[in-house]
Amino acid sequence: MIRDYVNIAANERTFLAWIRTGVAVIALGFVIERFNLFLLAMAGEAGESALFRLHRLASPTGRYGGMALVGAGVVLIMVATIRFLHTARLLEDDGAHTPGATRVTLIALSALVLGVAGFSAYLAVG
Repeated sequence: MIRDYVNIAANERTFLAWIRTGVAVIALGFVIERFNLFLLAMAGEAGESALFRLHRLASPTGRYGGMALVGAGVVLIMVATIRFLHTARLLEDDGAHTPGATRVTLIALSALVLGVAGFSAYLAVG
C-alpha cells in the first residue's frame, strides 16, 4: 500500500486539473487567433462597404491576444508541473511544512485578475 495515498492522489488530481486548464487556455488562444485570420480573409473577399467593418473587427488585439493566451497556457502548464513536483517532494518528507508559497500565489493571482480586467476594459472601449 502506498503511504499517504490520499494526499498523493489529491496532488495528482490538482496537477491534472491545472493541465486541463492550461490546455483550455491554449485552445482559446488558437480560436481567437484563427477567428482573427478568418475575419481578415473575409475582409479581402468582401466589397468596399463591408471591408471597413470587417477590418475594424479584425484587429491586432485579436492576433496578439491569441498569442498571449497560448503563451499563458504554456506558462501555466510549466508552473503546474513545478508545483506538482515540489508538492510531491514535500509529501515524501516526514517533517512538518508551512505553506510558504501562499503570498506568491496571491500576488500572482492579483496580477492575473488585474491583467484580465485591463484587457477586458481595452476590448470593451476599443
